[in-house]
Amino acid sequence: MAFETIAKELNELVTSWANKLESLPPETIANQRNSQDRSIRQIVGHMVDSASNNTHRVVHLQYRESPVEFPNYATYGNNDNWIAIQNYQEEDWKLLVNYWKFAHLHFSHVIRNVNAEKLDQQWSADTNQFVSLKDMVEDFPRHFKLHINEIEELLNQ
Repeated sequence: MAFETIAKELNELVTSWANKLESLPPETIANQRNSQDRSIRQIVGHMVDSASNNTHRVVHLQYRESPVEFPNYATYGNNDNWIAIQNYQEEDWKLLVNYWKFAHLHFSHVIRNVNAEKLDQQWSADTNQFVSLKDMVEDFPRHFKLHINEIEELLNQ
């Protein structure tokens, strides 16, 4: 399986962080802010959006004609719109952490089952910017760890 190592690493990170996140004090998850002025609640919500959007991309890239036109929620401030519209700042924390956990565990399952013949399929990430299924999945752990590190930095302040 092409992405077994990535899936395993993701599962380990999710498992090691789920209980830690759930046990954080309410004032910490609501008030600590990163350089983008996001609280821990909002960072976790953004990670849910990332897992969800990437799951959809992985699925679409395996049956649609390449390049796939798929909305890019991560540019032009759209990811901040997603965070605000879904109001992660007020989401029940336990529910949000569980959604975070299960969205990532499901993404891990999905990438374990990618058809290797589809790895070169591409989606249009922006004007004249194309990302292959392979590159997208291989980059996912970097993005995941970036946000885990942001949370860790906020906890260490």
